[in-house]
Formats: sequence, C-alpha cells, structure tokens
Amino acid sequence: MLTPSSESGECFRAPGVLPPHPPLLSYSRAGIQREVYVQGLFEEVAPEYERMERFMALGRGSRYRNQALQRAGLLPEATVLDVGTGTGLLAREALALVGPEGRVLGVDPSPGMLSQVREPRLRLLRGSAEALPLPDACCDFLCMGYALRHIQNLHVAFAEFYRVLHPGGRLLLLEVTRPTSVWGRALLRAYLRVFVPLLGRFAGCSHASNELWHYYHQTIEACVPPPVILEALRAAGFLEVQRRVELRCLSEYTARRPGKTGHLESPPAQEE
Repeated sequence: MLTPSSESGECFRAPGVLPPHPPLLSYSRAGIQREVYVQGLFEEVAPEYERMERFMALGRGSRYRNQALQRAGLLPEATVLDVGTGTGLLAREALALVGPEGRVLGVDPSPGMLSQVREPRLRLLRGSAEALPLPDACCDFLCMGYALRHIQNLHVAFAEFYRVLHPGGRLLLLEVTRPTSVWGRALLRAYLRVFVPLLGRFAGCSHASNELWHYYHQTIEACVPPPVILEALRAAGFLEVQRRVELRCLSEYTARRPGKTGHLESPPAQEE
C-alpha cells in the first residue's frame, strides 16, 4: 500500500502485517478465525454493552472520553470519524464538542453494535479499520475508543487513518495498556476477571459478557507495547506522534497528518 509521507506528496510503501497481538487461546483452540470470533462476541453482548461499560468505567467513562477528545485538539465544526464506534460512546462525546455545525460519522463491522446506537445525529457506516468505506481526506479528526486490540493489521489500519484525514487532521486512539508493574498487572487482572464480572452477574448480564471481559484481559496482556504502536503511526506518515497515560494503564495516542486545516488546534505537547 502506498501512503503519502510528507506535504510534498512523496509516497512510501507501508510495512507488512502487524497484528495487535498474537493468536489467543480464546479462539485459536476452537479453530475459529479471529475476526469471526470477535464479531460474534460483540454481536452477542451488543444489547448490554453500555451497561457493561458503566460497570467497567465506574460511571466515569463519558467524562474521561470527553476530556481526552479535548486534549487531542477537537474543536467545534469539525468533521469527525469514529472508527470502531460500537454503540457510539465516544461518538456522542465528539458530537457534544463539535456542536450543531460539526459532523460525526461512526464506522463499525458489527451490525448488532450499530443497531444499539440511539443518537440520531450520528451517521453510521458498516466497515473495518483496514478498509474504511470513505473517500480520501474526508475528515478533520479521527478517533477510536478501545478498539485497537480488535483490528487485524495495525499498519494497514493506520495507513487508512492517514488516507481519510485532511492534511493537518488529528488522530486520537484510546486504549487500555498493560501496566508495567507486577502489582499493576495483578490489580488489572483482578478488576477485569473478578470485580467487573461480579458486578455484571448481580446486574443480570449474560455469560457472553464474562467471556468478553476474559477476552479483554487476554488482549491487553498480549497487545504489542506502546513503542511499537508509536513507531507504526510514524511509519504511516504521521507527525507529532505522542502517548499520554492516565491511571497508569489508559493510553491516549495522538498524532497529526502533515499539513494545515482550520478546524483543529494543536494540543499541548505530551511525553511519550
């Protein structure tokens, strides 16, 4: 795949396959293709996904997503693409920030998740991160909330993100990252494998929701480390590639496509 690498229009050939994590026992033992397993899991939990998210984020997810979008430089009137939009959790916060003159599009491969979106202003499209059903340079801002671990190939996805952004357009990828300390990893494991499923059981969530938390923890543990993600963004041609960390495990990856656009401001520099 050829991708512009600078404002001069020079192109380079994007690197090959970079999965976010190796095959996991959840689906590899059963001989199920990864994309089939992941989509089937999200289809099953779609009706209760937002209830599950409230348990996992302790009711603070909406505020955090809104603040992360602001830190990344999203301003009113922008056209936003939310990749892996799911039920529209991140897209709703983007709509609140871009205002009535802005526009937000949501792309997701799961019909079940898209059917749960209740925001009439959100335009929905079915598609994957590696093959976005949109023209070149069609959006000012691209975001993705906690879906990086579910895509197939980071290099192809990041090249697509570059393609659909206007020159100067900004990128925000939210993800849960494996803590660096032993105690941090133990706490995250207990939280996702014991505490959250226990809350879900009391709230009447299905067995599939427990399977999803198990899969979440597996993918967090096995995900490629942050330096690999940062380097893959740079390889796709992005500039100002940075990572901000909240609560020791919430990563905010930000970057900018070379060029200038009128709907975004430069966020303050963050440490990688």
